[in-house]
Amino acid sequence: MGRLLLRWILLALSVVVASAITQLFGLGFKTELHHAPDFFLLLIGVALLAIINATLGRLLKLLTLPLNCLTLGLFSLVVNACMLLLVASLNFGFTITGAPLSRFFAAFVGSLLISFINGVLGTFLPDKEDE
Repeated sequence: MGRLLLRWILLALSVVVASAITQLFGLGFKTELHHAPDFFLLLIGVALLAIINATLGRLLKLLTLPLNCLTLGLFSLVVNACMLLLVASLNFGFTITGAPLSRFFAAFVGSLLISFINGVLGTFLPDKEDE
């Protein structure tokens, strides 16, 4: 249970860092953490993102398997961006603003950064065998 909570917090941290980086480039991916309830709202949003990725994201990746094979797996990045855009539209801790094309680009860059940062931070977590 502790590993799940730690991974959940690391994913929330990844979203915050990705938001800060995209805001440096003028993209519309934003998190607003001014008070403690904002962080709890972000945790709910991150949990929704994980659930949506695990259910709808997997289904969409299965349905787009031929296109994914043609692009050598790169179309899965588009599916990840769509999942981030879907969850961000619910306003649970993070939002994506701007024109439709710039919103998609912000979601695409944000999902790439979240995946990269979460992967880097995940290397610091011990495996179950090491415990």
